[in-house]
Amino acid sequence: MTYVFNPAPTVVVPTHDGREFPVHRVYCVGRNYVEHAQEMGFSGREPPFFFLKPADAVVAVAEGQTGVIEYPSLTKNLHHEIELVVAIGTGGRNIKAADAAKHIWGYGIGLDMTRRDLQGEMKKQGRPWCIGKAFEQSAPIGVLRAKSATGELLKGAITLKVNGELRQKGDLSQLIWSVNETIEHLSNAWTLQSGDLIYTGTPAGVAAVASGDVMEGAIDGLGTLKVRVG
Repeated sequence: MTYVFNPAPTVVVPTHDGREFPVHRVYCVGRNYVEHAQEMGFSGREPPFFFLKPADAVVAVAEGQTGVIEYPSLTKNLHHEIELVVAIGTGGRNIKAADAAKHIWGYGIGLDMTRRDLQGEMKKQGRPWCIGKAFEQSAPIGVLRAKSATGELLKGAITLKVNGELRQKGDLSQLIWSVNETIEHLSNAWTLQSGDLIYTGTPAGVAAVASGDVMEGAIDGLGTLKVRVG
């Protein structure tokens, strides 16, 4: 086969056992913690909704390292959103929540970086807000750990510090739609594939970061993710 140009390499995320997890798609769940939904002007257990980021939005950060992302163009209000990331090992369609855990390979810590001013403007105009969410380097992620090692993550503290100051704090048990319910809803709309990553939503406390700021996220059982804004 002869290509017009050399194809981009496969996007991969390192795993705790020294292997690499090839990324297919990146799905994100919107407003999946009550307090975050409230700070964004919503409330209650609304039906889950999703948006996507391109695979090359992923910035994989090796264990013990500090990743670097560039401050993106067009925005003056770049926000952090710390999230549990679910890595799909076995795909499927119309997966029941009761069977969802069988499709999970493992978990990681991720940041859903958001150009909040651009997202807000698109919301006002009733237009898609890809420009606020799906830009380059908008999905930093730490090392993935296999579910066989962590067990199924149903609870545990999730936090984010910026320059050592606590900004976000919650617990995985506070997810409005659990991981298994999320997989059920997602797989009704898309056929999930091996290599899919699901960013499951962020707790309250989202706020802006500036160039030079260092973000450090942590989730019980998954270690930490450290990222500096260039």
